[in-house]
Amino acid sequence: MLSEESQLFGYVDSGSYVLNKVISGDYLGGYPIGSITEIYGESSTAKTVFLTHAFIGAQEKGYYTIMIDNEHAYSPSFAEKLGIDSSKLIYSQPETLEDCFAFIENSIRIIRETDKDTPIIIGYDSIGTSPTRKEMDEDFGKNSEMGGALRAKVAGQCLRRINPLLRKYKAGLLIVNQVRSKIGVMFGDPRTRAGGGKALLYYCGTSLETASGKSDVIYDKLKNPLGINGHIKAVKNKITKPFQECDFQLLYDEGLKREYGLTSCFVKEGRATSPSKGWYSLDGTSKSRASDLDFVIAEKLKNGELN
Repeated sequence: MLSEESQLFGYVDSGSYVLNKVISGDYLGGYPIGSITEIYGESSTAKTVFLTHAFIGAQEKGYYTIMIDNEHAYSPSFAEKLGIDSSKLIYSQPETLEDCFAFIENSIRIIRETDKDTPIIIGYDSIGTSPTRKEMDEDFGKNSEMGGALRAKVAGQCLRRINPLLRKYKAGLLIVNQVRSKIGVMFGDPRTRAGGGKALLYYCGTSLETASGKSDVIYDKLKNPLGINGHIKAVKNKITKPFQECDFQLLYDEGLKREYGLTSCFVKEGRATSPSKGWYSLDGTSKSRASDLDFVIAEKLKNGELN
């Protein structure tokens, strides 16, 4: 079940039952409202798609949705194909890191002048591509070696200001971050987050790391790419137990497969069994494939037959 704190502010469906479980501890939960969620990883690991599904879940409940597109790569047509109503999506492309957070704060305050209660869901894609005002004002290459430190300092200031407003005004902020490689690292993990230094990790309530590889691409019989199989792990979580992880499946024409991975999760929890190789069973229902039982479990969750 969701924690009392999360129930107080509500949640937004992630588009995947198993991801809901990883984030909130409940298959019917999702991203918490009132705090920051970071989604970071390598390129082509569905980070922007996760934002899109959060907007879909929010719009289905009548919540406000705001998209900060600092990567200038958001595709309205693809989002609409997945189920976004673009006419109800507040969209902006601020130039700098400071402008992005100023837009977020101003948008929240303006909405709350006329609507005191309806939750607000904000997606910021991405903090790693947002230059500071000082970077924008200087010549190319000047003090570039200090750009990361400057961005981290500014990000920390912005996050300190915005974080308490989310809880006060019932807003959820999802921030996409990128991964970079440190130069000259011989031992340990050379990867580091691109934007915000460690400030974002400190201020977020949940931090999700996404991953996939070339071997995870799904092809049809003619070798045309259909989507990807990926993995996601909660490296930080203040809502439920941290370090939980799950697999996800993304099809390019459909988005996240909501029911994917349910059977394996239920088997791990002891709520479903695998009496023989290749067969799975739940409450007397047996299927020869996990994907078939995924649909059965999904229907039971949707109808309130499973907690």
